[in-house]
Amino acid sequence: MTKRNQVLSYLVSLSVITYIDRTCISLVASDMKADLGIANDAWGWVLSAFALSYALFELPTGALGDRIGPRKVLTRVVLWWSAFTALTGTATNWLYLVIVRFLFGAGEAGAYPNASIVVSRWFPKYEIGKAQAFIWAAGRLGGSIAPWVVIPIAASLGWRFSFFAMAILGVVWATVWYVFFRDFPHETKGISPQELTLIEENRRFKNSDHHIPWKKILQNRNMWALMLMFHFFMYGAYFFTGWLPTYLKEGRHFNQSQMQLFATLPFVLGAIGCFTGGYLSDWLSKRYGLTFGRRVVGVVGMGVSSIIILVAATTTDNQTAAYLLAAGMGFKDLTLPIAFAVCIDIGKSKSGTVSGAMNMAGQMGAVFLGVLFGYIVQATGNFNYPLYAIAGLLFCGCLLWFVIDPEKEIDF
Repeated sequence: MTKRNQVLSYLVSLSVITYIDRTCISLVASDMKADLGIANDAWGWVLSAFALSYALFELPTGALGDRIGPRKVLTRVVLWWSAFTALTGTATNWLYLVIVRFLFGAGEAGAYPNASIVVSRWFPKYEIGKAQAFIWAAGRLGGSIAPWVVIPIAASLGWRFSFFAMAILGVVWATVWYVFFRDFPHETKGISPQELTLIEENRRFKNSDHHIPWKKILQNRNMWALMLMFHFFMYGAYFFTGWLPTYLKEGRHFNQSQMQLFATLPFVLGAIGCFTGGYLSDWLSKRYGLTFGRRVVGVVGMGVSSIIILVAATTTDNQTAAYLLAAGMGFKDLTLPIAFAVCIDIGKSKSGTVSGAMNMAGQMGAVFLGVLFGYIVQATGNFNYPLYAIAGLLFCGCLLWFVIDPEKEIDF
């Protein structure tokens, strides 16, 4: 195994653990709400507390990774979120839970921007999409594994123990990461001269100073289009990670075994979507140019997803709706690795900052979705109404890909 693939294996395992941790709370949501006496509108604030702090700390944590390196930052990120994952299992009331989830989000923020820094430093330019595909597909794999890990633990030991178990995974990962990873290929023992040359000569950019030019980033039209696209994307993404199990159980009236299946399937198809999108984009970029290779995958992914989710909201057959939603996530996730690949394309040595800015804007979409979904359901008793808005926003994101240009690098 090459050293860069070994590094990729660390990032893949990180992504798996991240999504198991994230989806853990949604999988035991019904038990937690019943135990702590929390209604759907109040539960929306629990979900959005995480998304809000995640959004607020994304950009500064991504910038910190550009400054001091992802080895230290990711170690801190994972240890922090592991601590607050464990504390989630000690919740006794709504306010305590909101505070803990807010601090959990603050700790987890920056995980994926710092993963993008690692990719930017360790992979040649035409392997960026593939590397991001593996990372994001692994996250979806974590989401698909989660129901089969979390639900049995919660059923046998109670929902609190599911959070304690997830915290242990994070501590193990952080220890291995800090011991074995180094920020740059040339700092790594055992890397071959051939691989080092391949990485250094074929990257899209060279490393520069650690100054963060906020003004240039925030005045860039391409950057704003990317941020707004990802904002719309996250309305759809957070439905699956935050509300899907509740939707299936309370909105579509699935039993536990059905919910286990249909909470898993979207993440399986999402993993396939991430792999397909990343590999397809790199192949198209080599053949037809970077702009075409990134843009066509983004347009198709978000456009088709919006149509499928709209159809799912209107169908009366519960199983058909669940299958359609899974397909909708699969198409949506074609776009996910491409969005982060574009951050590296236009961000160069500031890819952590650019990824953080994009993900910050995206997480604000998750904040709004988390709250609005709960309030709409509480007011109308209908779990399908929020899906109409999600479909419309995904279509708007699809159109923004016609504006995003991965070849227009930010001039630092």
